[in-house]
Amino acid sequence: MGKPTGFMEYERRVSKDVSPKQRIKNFNEFHEHLSMEEQRLQGARCMDCGVPFCQSGMTLCGMTSGCPLHNLVPEWNDLVFTGNWEQAYNRLHKTNNFPEFTSRVCPALCEAACTCGLNGDPVSTKENEYAIIENAYEKGYAVANPPKVRTGKTVAVVGSGPSGLAVADQLNKRGHLVTVFERSDRIGGLLMYGIPNMKLEKHIIDRKIKVMEEEGVTFVTNSDIGKDVKADKLLKEFDRVVLCCGSSNPRDINAPGRDAGGIYFAVDFLTRNTKSLLDSDFKDKLYVDTKGKDVVIIGGGDTGNDCVGTAIRHGAKSVTQIEMMPKAPDQRAENNPWPQWPKVCKTDYGQQEAIAVYGHDPRIYESTVKEFIKDKNGNLKAVKIVSLTWEKDPQTGRMNMKEVAGSEKLLDAQVVLIAAGFLGSQKYVTDAFKVALDGRTNVKTEAGRFATSTEKVFTAGDMHIGQSLVVKAIRQGRECAREVDESLMGYTNMYIQ
Repeated sequence: MGKPTGFMEYERRVSKDVSPKQRIKNFNEFHEHLSMEEQRLQGARCMDCGVPFCQSGMTLCGMTSGCPLHNLVPEWNDLVFTGNWEQAYNRLHKTNNFPEFTSRVCPALCEAACTCGLNGDPVSTKENEYAIIENAYEKGYAVANPPKVRTGKTVAVVGSGPSGLAVADQLNKRGHLVTVFERSDRIGGLLMYGIPNMKLEKHIIDRKIKVMEEEGVTFVTNSDIGKDVKADKLLKEFDRVVLCCGSSNPRDINAPGRDAGGIYFAVDFLTRNTKSLLDSDFKDKLYVDTKGKDVVIIGGGDTGNDCVGTAIRHGAKSVTQIEMMPKAPDQRAENNPWPQWPKVCKTDYGQQEAIAVYGHDPRIYESTVKEFIKDKNGNLKAVKIVSLTWEKDPQTGRMNMKEVAGSEKLLDAQVVLIAAGFLGSQKYVTDAFKVALDGRTNVKTEAGRFATSTEKVFTAGDMHIGQSLVVKAIRQGRECAREVDESLMGYTNMYIQ
């Protein structure tokens, strides 16, 4: 695939980023992408490695290596190199319903497993994916293609995040009549309100939803199933129901002073920010304003980083990110060999912006909040943090966290954002459909299956497997759709990989 000697002739190149101090002036995407000719040379770097780990999607040491969608990466890298952009889109879209999303927000598991990266730089596969899908829209390859035959079977999909949209897209293409219910005012779920605009501009979502509507999918917003609409109504009106409501319960920090004003869950903070941006360009003032305030973010993952970038764009006086885990090494450790996912320190866009604005990395590692301190009006004025150390339990061999005596210190804070992850499905939805849950409050199914304990009801995505990546949610949706199709028709010819 590609040019046999391309990986030796051409250096890896990716899009350039607008400088941090410039891009924080707005909430736009900030990548300056390569020209088509430059991208073609990046496709040439795909090295005909024989065993394409990039598309494996296998689990190694508890981590995913390669693309969970099993994208046909070498094929469309080669097609980019040869300039066959339409066929490249056809091969990409065969396994991925939404490359316009994954090419922006996926952490590029494919590149981490690229054979070319074993002794050099991996192929810029994510950039190639972006070029393919955006060229497809520009040239008209990605237009609506409604199914020619309808089965008459009806399916309700509850939730319009990546898994719900994947279920809907697959089942609609099969010819079933699909209605997607979304409790928010806009379609997209996590994509719309959980991921800020500078990572995924929302007109990109709207563009795809318009195509899906033209293909026959019906979308219903402001419809909270289990509250506004009874579960029994869906079960009576539809042949099948698929629950794709996400892992929506945020993990809390139960420290003294938690009731102080100025403490928000990260997802609420990001949702209010994006909704205000889209509704009024912030003129309605319904977002959490961090201008001139000291902001402390609890959590070191992607959501925490998104909060860093958002707070900076609103003019925060300072931003500090608290991380319980120790700093990852800057290079792969010997016990973390390729093609495992590289457990190395990543300085993401928000942290880059904090360094540019404040002169230092915002992260404090091996620390946690011990107390929220209120002023006389009950509002947050500071947080007390404490350092942590990791010790091995001699009985079990497990590593446990322990506070370091005398390490407490105060940080000024008028806003705290809790980005500590999520704890499974929301009870009112699972109670409404009477589905069984596992020990982590995810909806329970047989291993590798998607049918729940309630007849006619299926589940997919984070609600099924817990908080995960967009690309895994899409894969879940595709697999679930196949099982739903089989239950409706008695057989399935649906292609998922």
